[in-house]
Amino acid sequence: MDFLTIGHVTLDKRNSHYTPGGTVTFAALTAQKLGYRAAILTRAGENYPFAQALPGITVHRLPSQVTTTFRNIYLNGHRIQYVDAVADPIPVEALPSGWEKAPMVLLGAVAAEIDPRFAEKFSHSLLGVVPQGWGRRWDEEGRVHPRPWEEAEQVRPYTDLLVFSSEDFGGDPEIHRQLIQMFPLVVVTLSKQGCIVYQNGVATPVPPRPAHEVDPTGAGDVFTAAMLIRLHETGDPLQSAYFANIVASFAVEDIGPQGIPTRDVVLAYMEEHPWSPTEVPVL
Repeated sequence: MDFLTIGHVTLDKRNSHYTPGGTVTFAALTAQKLGYRAAILTRAGENYPFAQALPGITVHRLPSQVTTTFRNIYLNGHRIQYVDAVADPIPVEALPSGWEKAPMVLLGAVAAEIDPRFAEKFSHSLLGVVPQGWGRRWDEEGRVHPRPWEEAEQVRPYTDLLVFSSEDFGGDPEIHRQLIQMFPLVVVTLSKQGCIVYQNGVATPVPPRPAHEVDPTGAGDVFTAAMLIRLHETGDPLQSAYFANIVASFAVEDIGPQGIPTRDVVLAYMEEHPWSPTEVPVL
């Protein structure tokens, strides 16, 4: 494999319909669409539609009585989320032999299901982390609420790229500030406004591609996979973030992962709309 992602696949309910989801689903399909061999380590019920949802993706499924299931309600651009079922955690011992050699790895927890010790398994890989699922808790009714990311310090020494949205951790600016200071390369996604790249705390806004949004689900996961891939290819965080903005913008223009573009589409847009970061005067 070229690209490994770890976390729960999910079933996401919206408007009375269930669709396959989860960070690993969107990330693996993005890697595949961009020309890489993708693999997933996950845990789900035996009836999960892997063949339909993830054609051509190598999947190592750990057994579970249930599949992690979310209900998403979007109001005025904000998501209200409920969790109806949670699969069992994914222990570090479950990593198949040889998979620790994957060149690119993304840890994509959705319900704090990933053992943080996974990070040290990939000290020789380019490791990306989406902490959203580590920043979630839910009440007795299943309503999802933010919580601090208690596992951050364990993951930090091995993380090459950390990506979260401006709404993650309840949009708490203090938690965001702490993470930006803790990790050397952090990207905060801003939906239609693009993203901000923080390199050792120094901020650079990266513009979006204007999009006609149809379904925003998974956009951050598509972004992260695309940026990790482009970072692996070029070593340039800012141009990689611009590349990822474009990939994610196409993805939201269709339902689920159907809108994820090919590499040729993205590079053609970049050629027509080149971007260079504005130089910030040194004070």
